[in-house]
Amino acid sequence: MKRFEELFVELKEKIATNDPNSGTVKEFAKGKHFIGKKINEEAGEVWIAAEYEGKEKTAEEISQLLYHLQVMMIANDLELEDVYKYL
Repeated sequence: MKRFEELFVELKEKIATNDPNSGTVKEFAKGKHFIGKKINEEAGEVWIAAEYEGKEKTAEEISQLLYHLQVMMIANDLELEDVYKYL
């Protein structure tokens, strides 16, 4: 099981190494518009899961949303602390 902070470090490392086989690297390379569309898609899936698919599916969809949000953070050169100060 990964923690939020650990995932962020892992994603930054993947992007820094620019592994062409990494889905994270591929998404990052497509840019903010693509990443934003993924965030919108996942947010909708969170809502549908919460309404109709139960706790486990909702947790899965939230994990995917958090992943794409972190990729967007990296694309915008944001650190966790940049977001935490607004929580």
